[in-house]
Amino acid sequence: MAKTIPFPGGNQAARARQAKALLLPIPRSMAAELILPVHIALDALRRGAGSKSAAQTLTQTMLLTGFLCDLGYGAMTYDQLRTADQAMAATFDHGRATDEWRLDEAHVELLAHIVSTYDAQLQRAPLSALTDASARLDRIIASGDAEPTLRKQA
Repeated sequence: MAKTIPFPGGNQAARARQAKALLLPIPRSMAAELILPVHIALDALRRGAGSKSAAQTLTQTMLLTGFLCDLGYGAMTYDQLRTADQAMAATFDHGRATDEWRLDEAHVELLAHIVSTYDAQLQRAPLSALTDASARLDRIIASGDAEPTLRKQA
């Protein structure tokens, strides 16, 4: 009797599951874990009880939201993102100078809108889009240059 050739079915099945997972949104529980610190940071900065870490969290969220919008998940205008970027720069300047980490009242609503958009993106965007946006943020953090993040959208 002829011997059959063993095919490694386990690896192929694992790759298929991984490929499918990249097309689906992340589980709601994971999305909740990711968004909770963002809401806490926004609230702390709104109340004037923030920290440098809270400002960094909100800035990273702003960038991720913009990246995900670039990928087609959500709608934020270039002007909204530029205004939010300027607001966060002012927050960092004020925080470093006075050690009081707070958002300017005029920008709280805009940043709350960005956080809400990010919350929706986490629940709807596929894992592949979240991974791409996160990798883009990691590259910017590694280079130390956030300026190219706010490119004009068509």
